[in-house]
Amino acid sequence: MDNEEFALPRSRQATERLHALVPGGAHTYAKGDDQYPENLAPVISHGRGAHVWDIDGNRYLEYGSGLRSVSLGHAHPRVIEAVRRELDRGSNFVRPSIVEVEAAERFLATVPTAEMVKFAKNGSDTTTAAVRLARAATGRPRVAVCADHPFFSVDDWFIGTTPMSAGVPAATNELTVTFPYGDLAATEELLTRYQGEIACLILEPTTHTTPAPGSQLLPHSPLRSGAGTPVCREDPTPGYLAGLRELADRHGCVLIFDEMITGFRWSEAGAQGLYGVVPDLSTFGKALGNGFAVSALAGRRELMERGGLRHSGDRVFLLSTTHGAETHALAAAMAVQTTYVEEGITARLHALGERLAAGVRDVAAGMGVGDHLVLRGRASNLVFATLDENRQPSQQYRTLFLRRLLAGGVLAPSFVVSSALDDADIDRTVDVVAQACAVYRKALEAADPTPWLGGRPVKPVFRRSA
Repeated sequence: MDNEEFALPRSRQATERLHALVPGGAHTYAKGDDQYPENLAPVISHGRGAHVWDIDGNRYLEYGSGLRSVSLGHAHPRVIEAVRRELDRGSNFVRPSIVEVEAAERFLATVPTAEMVKFAKNGSDTTTAAVRLARAATGRPRVAVCADHPFFSVDDWFIGTTPMSAGVPAATNELTVTFPYGDLAATEELLTRYQGEIACLILEPTTHTTPAPGSQLLPHSPLRSGAGTPVCREDPTPGYLAGLRELADRHGCVLIFDEMITGFRWSEAGAQGLYGVVPDLSTFGKALGNGFAVSALAGRRELMERGGLRHSGDRVFLLSTTHGAETHALAAAMAVQTTYVEEGITARLHALGERLAAGVRDVAAGMGVGDHLVLRGRASNLVFATLDENRQPSQQYRTLFLRRLLAGGVLAPSFVVSSALDDADIDRTVDVVAQACAVYRKALEAADPTPWLGGRPVKPVFRRSA
């Protein structure tokens, strides 16, 4: 692809068709064309492994595949084979299929810190179900969410806390309060201020942008997950998760881990399996189906059974989804879990991420932009920040950087790897990043990236106006 003449006319036309029919031009805000340089938002034809092709005929190395859901690469043979076996057998019945039993058994063997599981289609279903269950179990109205984590649900209890709060009543917003990650004292102050009112603490067990110090696997640790992943003795901020567990117990609220991102990428059993701190409830999705729609709410039997039939208390409408137990999606989930365990996928993701991080940091430093193109996060879950000449976050410099990557055949809203990448793919990506850094340096020297933007800058997902 020619850096100066790179254009996507067919993708541009398809994007206009999308906007005419679909609010936002995409079914997920993070996939919107506003997240990409003007007129350079590829519309995808198909994908295989670590590559995708757009309808203009361009091939890209893809990162952050399916918003981190396709961690094994597109059309992974083991997953597709498992799905095909179910397709001719029917996908949905008037009673549970035997696949539902097998999938639940497999999940609970993989995540042994949980005692029961219920499947759904997306993460918002399960996080909202967890919140409702916590409110029912405690009789309390308020929800405490971690302010440092970007997304929990499309539902009112969370969206009301974002700049896109239109349509959410103020009375609903008032029931959600926030706490900072890593600060036990501030969390305890919040629990004390709303003594007896907070039903749950919900958070990602580790931040998606901060590396986890002390998170090396300990091969001889006596604590091991059922999936065979050694458990780390230390959590991301040493003592934090254990302290949060103690606070929740002491104040009588439910501790919920959102493992949408950390599930599988941190260990097959999620961050809870790696750090050895057990939540009351946890939610999984994204990597669980490798692109097929499946999510899970898991947790302690005492809590989960409140959404069941075998108890004498008030019933909780926990999760009831028409397509939540689609047989081929559950088959995909089982194949994903088998593949992760048998092929050491989590370790592979870390190794690929380490190679990418080292290469990007090296070329950025060599081009004199090492303080401006900044990588953050665990190796298996890398994101990048683009800083301006004053080292402030800049959407303009992000735009410039993304344009160069796209022109070089790299589709990378993040640097989150899939296991389908190989060393040659990583090296090719680093070469393209080096070319992008050369332009980045020119813009820094000019103290003005405008000539290299090609149009309006990319925009943040959460903003009040379009």
